[in-house]
Parts: sequence; structure tokens; C-alpha cells
Amino acid sequence: MMRAAWLALACGASAGCIESLAPDVGPLAQPVCVDVDSDPEVDVSLSRDLVGGVFARRCAVCHTPGGATPIGIAVGGLELTSYATLLRGGAQAGPEIVVPGEPCASVLVLKVSDAPPFGARMPLEGPALSLVDRLLVADWIVEGARDN
Repeated sequence: MMRAAWLALACGASAGCIESLAPDVGPLAQPVCVDVDSDPEVDVSLSRDLVGGVFARRCAVCHTPGGATPIGIAVGGLELTSYATLLRGGAQAGPEIVVPGEPCASVLVLKVSDAPPFGARMPLEGPALSLVDRLLVADWIVEGARDN
């Protein structure tokens, strides 16, 4: 007899029986992403907070023209030096790099999270971005990903 049929027979009409057989895997290792501004009173500036801040400190080594590649292009084709180059995305992410208003659907936010759903966490070298830096990126996107 198939497992599902056996479980249905064994559980009968008992509500919650099958759910009780699920493994206890513990609490989530990382909070669930939400498309909400962490500080609605403060507007995040792309030029000041990201390009001149987080990206300059942590991402410029690889994601600028002349970055860490021998042929002088940004790693993965992703340049984080201007609004236009950021929104163009890279070889893998393309325009899904930033989905205005939706940080949880934006590859940029996913890749700097503690456990990206694909590929390696960025920045590849060194420690992960701080929570404050990750929130700046997510807040800028949820605020509309403006060229400010």
C-alpha cells in the first residue's frame, strides 16, 4: 500500500494527524523577508548611502569597472557604481537585480542575505554585510529604488 494511503487509513478522520508526523526542525534560522521599510521616517539615498556608502566599502573591489577581474570588467558584469548600471544587472540576475518596491523579489537583497537561495552569499570575500547595511539596501528598494 502506498505511504499516503496508509497514513490516511491509519489517521482516519483525526484532524492534524499527518501534520504531527512532520519532523521537528526547530525555529527558522533567518527571519522571513518582508517588503516593509524598516525605518519609514528615513529616506535611503542611492548615491549617499549605497553607491557612496555600502557599495563603496564592501562591493567596489569586484563590482566596478576595472574590478577584480583580469580583463577589467566588473565581476559577473554587475556594476554598482550608478543607477543605470545597477538596474541593468549582471550576467545572471539581469533586471531582477532590483524590483522596485519588492526587496524580497530583488536578487540584490537575496544575494547579501545570510543564506541566499542560489549561489554564494555576497560579498564573497570577508564577512557578510551588517544588518544595518542589508536594511539600507532593502529599504532603498522598498522605497521605490529611486535614482536619488
